[in-house]
Amino acid sequence: MELLYGLHAVEEALKAKRRRFDCVLVAREHCGARLERIVAVCRQAGVRIRQEPREQLTDLAKTPAHQGIVAMVRPQEFLSMEDLFVPDPAKLASGKSPARLILALDGVEDPQNLGALLRVADGAGVDGVVLTERRSAPLSAAAVKASAGAAEHLRIARVVNLVRALEDLKHRNLWIVGLDERGSTDYDQFDLTGDCVLVLGREGAGLHSLVRRTCDHLLRIPMAGGVSSLNVASAAAVVLYEAFRQRRSGARPMSSAASKPIRTVKGLGS
Repeated sequence: MELLYGLHAVEEALKAKRRRFDCVLVAREHCGARLERIVAVCRQAGVRIRQEPREQLTDLAKTPAHQGIVAMVRPQEFLSMEDLFVPDPAKLASGKSPARLILALDGVEDPQNLGALLRVADGAGVDGVVLTERRSAPLSAAAVKASAGAAEHLRIARVVNLVRALEDLKHRNLWIVGLDERGSTDYDQFDLTGDCVLVLGREGAGLHSLVRRTCDHLLRIPMAGGVSSLNVASAAAVVLYEAFRQRRSGARPMSSAASKPIRTVKGLGS
């Protein structure tokens, strides 16, 4: 079993219905309409409720930031790369087939950053997230809480080799777009309306060299101040919401840099 803690994390896991709940522990001193509402939803769903001293919840969660609720749940199942291409039922029901947008993370190690990235990804409507198995923060209770529960709604795949996964996505005719301060094109001058993968790197160090070389394009965020880059979660928010804006409005950038050259991958044209 795994732990989830915090109002958002537990509530969104109940909404998503992807995990099996074993029981939910609530602080005896709990109060607040929202917590009472979550407890009522748990009872309606047949989830066991136990009241425990707040100190017991703190010991379990290993943090006092549990907001009076800790859930014991089955681990979240990660998808395969193939699963990311199964059509979203909601999009099929709408009759639309929009271009795919996938977020790939190259070794993000801080759980707070991972959670913030997943929250942004959910808000910007990404179709899937690719994480690495090594040198990456686990999808822990801290990361889920930092995502405000958004992690429970996302389609997430874990891969051993990110470069190999990106090459596979190229074969599926997705453009691999890395975000790097050494990039040659400003992010808002690039056409993000097509099928593409946005790749973000480690805190401070950025993309690994092999990952950088695998990218079809490298974009940058122009900086007006003294520092050269943004926090990885902030950078993701800037670029993903630019992609969301372009896709929602259909307004492509006017710059000639927005046009993409023809790419051929082992005989497959793009």
